[in-house]
Amino acid sequence: QVQLVESGGGLVQAGGSLRLSCAASGLTFGDNAMAWFRQAPGKEREFVAAISRNSATTRYVDFVKGRFTISRDNAQNTVYLQMNSLNSEDTAVYYCAAKATSYIAGVYFRRQDFDSWGQGTQVTVSS
Repeated sequence: QVQLVESGGGLVQAGGSLRLSCAASGLTFGDNAMAWFRQAPGKEREFVAAISRNSATTRYVDFVKGRFTISRDNAQNTVYLQMNSLNSEDTAVYYCAAKATSYIAGVYFRRQDFDSWGQGTQVTVSS
């Protein structure tokens, strides 16, 4: 079955950086658009960043533009989220998600678009 396993979360001071990874198995990774979402306590899960199958297209929510970078390595079946200049509002559980698609350059950002989800990794930013 499909498994998405996030790692790289932890506790970091404001202004610091973290790199999240999501290792995929049980699917043809290159046939999937990928994305990162996050969920803070008491809030809805929200879109953060997305990347197309061929990495040609990326999309970010406004509040992470210029700070976060999504990338993928199709040979390693892994998607990454580099997070810089972290602040307390970035504290959340971060989830990766996969969507099988025939559109090689497509990106997706709605929760209902995605077929598979990881279990999440906690990111805590101390001020």
